[in-house]
Amino acid sequence: MIVLDTNALMMPVEFDVRLFEELERVLPDGDDYLVPEAVRAELVKLADGNGKEATAAAVGRDLLSRCSLSETAADYADDAVLELAERDDVTHAVTNDKPLKRRLLDAGIPVISLRGGNKLGITQP
Repeated sequence: MIVLDTNALMMPVEFDVRLFEELERVLPDGDDYLVPEAVRAELVKLADGNGKEATAAAVGRDLLSRCSLSETAADYADDAVLELAERDDVTHAVTNDKPLKRRLLDAGIPVISLRGGNKLGITQP
């Protein structure tokens, strides 16, 4: 199971990343995708605005159809991602958020993030 953060779901528009193809490239054995409800709520709120960020959030919201949603005790998206990432069935988290990436790595969770242009790479804790 792979947990995705808000900015991961916005990568297709913001960085021209073919998100699920890239995830399959870096993890060829495949996996299921998990998104906290707090991330869905953040995407909905951001999609309400204008400009590129709103477009990216709307695309990210549409990508949720390929993911399972999960409730968490945390209301803040980053805390919810960390909460889900610490579950036994989660193998990786996807984010470009540097503070969240540090928290995930400190918790022993491998992080998939943008590396050079529009390719993803894995950082091990």
